[in-house]
Amino acid sequence: MRRTGETAVARPLTEDRRSRPRWVRGLGLPTGWGAVAVTYKLACPLAQQDGLEARIVSSAVFLAVETGLVVHVRRALLRELRELREVAGAAQNVLLRPLPARVAGLALAAGRLSASRGATVGGDLYEVAATDHGVRVVMGDVRGHGLAAIGTVAAVLGSFREAAHDEPELPLVMRRLERTLGRHLREKARAEHPASGGPAPEVPPAEDFVTVLLMEIGKDGEISVLNCGHPWPHLLSGHARPLVEADPLPPLGPFPLPAELAALYAGRLLPGETLVLHTDGMEDARDAAGAFFPLRAKLTEAARARPLTPQSLVQEVYAQLLRHTGRLPCDDVTLLALRNDRTRVPAQHPEPGRHAGTLR
Repeated sequence: MRRTGETAVARPLTEDRRSRPRWVRGLGLPTGWGAVAVTYKLACPLAQQDGLEARIVSSAVFLAVETGLVVHVRRALLRELRELREVAGAAQNVLLRPLPARVAGLALAAGRLSASRGATVGGDLYEVAATDHGVRVVMGDVRGHGLAAIGTVAAVLGSFREAAHDEPELPLVMRRLERTLGRHLREKARAEHPASGGPAPEVPPAEDFVTVLLMEIGKDGEISVLNCGHPWPHLLSGHARPLVEADPLPPLGPFPLPAELAALYAGRLLPGETLVLHTDGMEDARDAAGAFFPLRAKLTEAARARPLTPQSLVQEVYAQLLRHTGRLPCDDVTLLALRNDRTRVPAQHPEPGRHAGTLR
């Protein structure tokens, strides 16, 4: 049990010991500049004269003092900004954790570009988890971007990280995300309008939604997907093509999931093939003339490079995107590449009706 009395006493002492020298150092330079100005005004005979030369010297002295104070304040603000960015970056990396280079035989690489300056995480989310049911992947896009969308990103990612391991079927994972998102949006609506009182509304606000793509890659490379309003991934096998051509379900939030919800079989990810997941900010990026970024063509070009690695693919596509737009995008842009690095070995006892090869 936590002893609150000891914590309440120890914390102010610790904070005071750590912060006091910093405050003393912070006040030292302004105090010194102020002392120089006061000493000059009271003790220097030239400061008491009214001649032109005396006025010029006095103006130069006070200008130097003011310049020193401005420089000091600017350095202090830059130092505080740098520390705030370090703290924000650490918090954002905890929320959207860097992916490992390999997960269960799949090579991974991801890149993200936030539309908000100073933020590395916005409204886009992704995660890859190796589970007993296969490698499960989520990619989503929260309405809006920047720091305002981080709360919803945290809710969806937290739910996926638990449900991906707990739920045996992909549709059950999606339903968990739907329940978590609905609860989060109702609490958010109540927090934004506290004057209304009463319980949280049963239906989340219609303007809040999240596009979500769930994908499961089995040990044999079989791909199952569920898509709620998100762009379909691209499969790179010589050239880039959409993994699925079907229409997705509506985004999570405005409409409930269908009563009958089944994952869609999307073929197999063979050894050496690469899947590329992205958010709509990639395809919606425009150049100065208003032309959209040709993602499929750029993926096909990047796929011809050898050796093709997820890291080189992500870097090349982002380089092409920035050359196309000539500036930071107006929306968050996220890209995730997964390459099947598993090897095919002959099976000793093939089952009837099954291929003689298995993947490991």
